[in-house]
Amino acid sequence: MSLYWNHRVKRLAPYIPGEQIRDQRVIKLNTNENPYPPSPKVIEAIQKALGDDLRLYPDPACTELRTVIAQRYGVMPEQVFAGNGSDEVLAFAFAAFFESPVKNRQTLPILFPDITYSFYPVYTRLWDIPFTPVPLAADFSLVIEDYKQAAGGVVIPNPNAPTGQAIPCSDLRSLLAFHEKNRETAAVVLVDEAYTAFGRDLEVTPLVHEYSNLLTVHTLSKAASLAGLRVGFAIGNQELIEGLGRVRDSFNSYTVDRLAQAGARAAILDASYYEAVNRKVIATRNRVSAALKALGYEVIPSQANFIFIRSLQKNGMQLYTFLREQDILVRHFNQLRIADFLRVSIGTDEQMDRVLAACETFSNGT
Repeated sequence: MSLYWNHRVKRLAPYIPGEQIRDQRVIKLNTNENPYPPSPKVIEAIQKALGDDLRLYPDPACTELRTVIAQRYGVMPEQVFAGNGSDEVLAFAFAAFFESPVKNRQTLPILFPDITYSFYPVYTRLWDIPFTPVPLAADFSLVIEDYKQAAGGVVIPNPNAPTGQAIPCSDLRSLLAFHEKNRETAAVVLVDEAYTAFGRDLEVTPLVHEYSNLLTVHTLSKAASLAGLRVGFAIGNQELIEGLGRVRDSFNSYTVDRLAQAGARAAILDASYYEAVNRKVIATRNRVSAALKALGYEVIPSQANFIFIRSLQKNGMQLYTFLREQDILVRHFNQLRIADFLRVSIGTDEQMDRVLAACETFSNGT
């Protein structure tokens, strides 16, 4: 602890990202990156954006990018907010829509799953927002009825991470209706759609036309193979988008640089390329899930670009260590209820064949 830190910094427990390893021998399956390259049109757009204009600030409103996003999702550009990765967009959303304690006024906690993206509790500590973790069911499914209570807001990742399980749109619709119609419990419902491209009929973004309290958050890191570009966006009614803009412009108006805006716009426009890429990821995920089950592993049903697995013979740390010794890097969470599970990002078929061979060796004890 530094003598110069303020009280807020002293009580923070920062998010710890997955290890970024440079050893080319290692199969890196720990951060849910897409195993396939971005569209050639993205590279071309970034190269075209290189030039003297880099001396100028980028468009703070990301007008061209927001326009193509709006066309993709059937909304108005005024209903789109673009940011420097979905993590930044999420941070702005927590700051804009969820209350910190105020003297002489009750502050309701926000709700999100007890096993989920571990950045959510970090944001609550950063902005001093009370929260209540809602336990997942024994099978790691999310019970939507548990979120139908008075709350300062609701955050639902769909599919969830690290489990990969998804929630039907009908359940989310009922949750939105509950929190919109009762003014005493009126709250923003934030749906984090980082992995919807790897599922089936999961997008709830069309519901922004029906529910004023819905904000969906998206990233180009996973489905668009652009984790290194750092672009995310949110979609909701104009009041919510304006709220995000007020936070951004009180922090940094120029969050998305020129090259990122150019590349992201090209990625949104080249939907057919990414649909083909992500179909390959889905096919590999399904094949590997079935193969691991045949080897005696527990595999949680996933609609994301990763799987959540457990050896029925040894603990999670033992499997993690063994895979690392085989130059396969996955993610282990030393957390109650899931310490014996590993999250394995889906790589290429060749990479996943190595994972299967290593897991077979581990289960055989040889």
